Amino acid sequence: MSLEKWQSLLPDLSVAFGQTFLMLSISLSIALVFGIPLGFLIYLTDKKLFLKNKFTYSILGGLANLIRSIPFVILLVALIPLTQFLVGTTIGPLAASVSLSVAAIPFLARLVETSLREIPDGVLEAAVSTGANLLLIIKEVLVPEALPGILSGITVTTISLLGFSAMAGIVGGGGIGDLAIRFGYYRYEDDIMLSTVLVLVVIVQIFQWFGDFVRKKSDRRIRD
Repeated sequence: MSLEKWQSLLPDLSVAFGQTFLMLSISLSIALVFGIPLGFLIYLTDKKLFLKNKFTYSILGGLANLIRSIPFVILLVALIPLTQFLVGTTIGPLAASVSLSVAAIPFLARLVETSLREIPDGVLEAAVSTGANLLLIIKEVLVPEALPGILSGITVTTISLLGFSAMAGIVGGGGIGDLAIRFGYYRYEDDIMLSTVLVLVVIVQIFQWFGDFVRKKSDRRIRD
């Protein structure tokens, strides 16, 4: 790509990146607030040591599976009425954040649940036998033991949301995906599309490196 083309594309590229990171920050924040507690609740309601409740577990697990089984493009369209109700529009990064958040919550919840299930039963039984209440066990046992896995799940969710946000550009969500479609695909300028893909690859690598770094810092086994 020539220098002149880069210079002409730079303003649109800056706007696209701003829209992408806006979608990413909103949806990831909502996923952290609701997805992590949901993952804990799914886990706790399936463990006889804690709050075992088959009905609650089936409802929460089934709902999470249902949302995760819907392709994101279909989810974007299906949630148009909800998006219109919540934000007053169905286009733009704010509107796309609704669908991204709905997709991210069960995705992260299942990753959190998986991390909790990797905790040895002996550790849990020892904690319960001390007579500690549930909140204390969550704070002192479940969270520290599962933290590296939870952080890995957050990293995976972040990278997945980045890909979903690019997909949202197809239906007017804006961002890098929209830029690649409008300038690369519709104008048959493959160099622009390739450039946006390469930039996304770099961003994913940065996210992955940072996520791995934080996970290793939180892993007590590595520190010890």
